[in-house]
Amino acid sequence: MKQKIKTMEELAAAIGISRPTLSRFFRDADSVRASTRKKIEDGLETVDYVPNFFATRLNRKSTGLIGVIIPDTEDLFFARLLNAIERPALEADYTVLRQNSHGSADLEARAVETFLSMNVDGVIVAPLGRESSADVFARLSTRLPIVLVDSRLPHALPSVDFVGTNNRQSIDTLVNYLCRTGAPPHFFGMPPLNTNSPEREAAYVASMERLGFKPVLVEVPAEPDSWEFEAYAYDVMDEHFGSGRYVDATILCANDRLATGVLRAAGKHGLLPRRSDVKAKLRVAGHDDNPMSRFMTPSLTTVAQNFEAIGRSSFRLLLRRIEGDTSLESSGTEEVFDTILRIRESA
Repeated sequence: MKQKIKTMEELAAAIGISRPTLSRFFRDADSVRASTRKKIEDGLETVDYVPNFFATRLNRKSTGLIGVIIPDTEDLFFARLLNAIERPALEADYTVLRQNSHGSADLEARAVETFLSMNVDGVIVAPLGRESSADVFARLSTRLPIVLVDSRLPHALPSVDFVGTNNRQSIDTLVNYLCRTGAPPHFFGMPPLNTNSPEREAAYVASMERLGFKPVLVEVPAEPDSWEFEAYAYDVMDEHFGSGRYVDATILCANDRLATGVLRAAGKHGLLPRRSDVKAKLRVAGHDDNPMSRFMTPSLTTVAQNFEAIGRSSFRLLLRRIEGDTSLESSGTEEVFDTILRIRESA
């Protein structure tokens, strides 16, 4: 049985190497002589020792750590986005550390401080938006490379890069399709928690007016500060459908989670046909192509965001900042990706 080693001091004594030399080896194996490196490697084969991950990295110029902050790990959109960031990071031998802000500006600020204290090489943030602290992100941007993903900050931070979806293209694609195939859509917007909400609403208005139709927004009560989009949409449309409103309308939802709540309310009020050969008068469309969208009843017409491109682009842009790529604009770079229309049963 191999000797179990718990500390660097014990390891140094066990294999006959000084503690400073071991530290240099774990920071950069090429920094020690080849004969010393072989002695350490041979010694490690004879003992049971796992180096402390953080202790071996904190004093390096590069820790090989990337921080990612997202607002909700239960949201499948952000789960897919996180996966899309992790894959290229792993390929580049970086470790991704995740923090969940849980829709809280205080927790988002704490996540920023956590990553600063851990000396990560850079941070990718899907910001809360309206509630995000301007001071917190301004401080972060002066200390570390940072890339915003999915939504922008409402306050100006011109030196920060952004990667996301082309909301104008995605909404225009949906509006064109819905107007071409049936009644012009009403727009059901997200609670204004991040910048995607006003961007998509503005894109809807512009597309409708370009086509010669009057934009109509679904009436909502006081907008909640909540990320529980399904419950919010269900409550709003349960009230509307129960009063006979929007029962034969086309409703374009700002994301698939809202559309899920709308369809649940529609089912409760008997607005969805029980036979596949009968078309409903009510039509519903979403935005994002949530993984569950094609398995719903009815399956949801939506647009698919390019998660892979967004994830890879955000990491590669961050990596270029970390490596000091002088060809990048100092004022910040923006990359947005078009979506693909997914036509299904709901519209």
